[in-house]
Amino acid sequence: MTKSIASSLLLFACLVLSACEKEWGVDQHGREITATQLQGQWLLINYWAEWCGPCRTEIPELNALAEAEPGLEVLGVNFDELRGEELAQAAEALGIRFRVLSDDPAERLQLPRSQVLPVTYLVDDKGVVRERLVGEQTADGILAHLARLRGD
Repeated sequence: MTKSIASSLLLFACLVLSACEKEWGVDQHGREITATQLQGQWLLINYWAEWCGPCRTEIPELNALAEAEPGLEVLGVNFDELRGEELAQAAEALGIRFRVLSDDPAERLQLPRSQVLPVTYLVDDKGVVRERLVGEQTADGILAHLARLRGD
């Protein structure tokens, strides 16, 4: 087999595999979140609930990160598995401005079900869960964790 044919087959295989990567579902507004949109980015995945006081307190911190930190995608997940209009209303009531996943990514990322809230996971640009942060977080604290993990 010539190098050009082998290279073409490898490229084709990569394209097929990337097209098959499972999408992430929709956000609280019904907009699709594709694997391509998140590929190569660090992810902050935060589990929250309406009844969780510390969750409510940290939402402005997460909003600030979502709006100001390039290369970091902040994604929320409702612990009570709200979907559709209920999810949209809950997110709006709490002032969430980052994207909230309708589908829990726990299986995809092999995350254990947390017994406490809030819980935040930092996922690197290769899709590897690097850190689990339990309890209320601040933007500065998360940035410090990211800097350490990224080797900044």
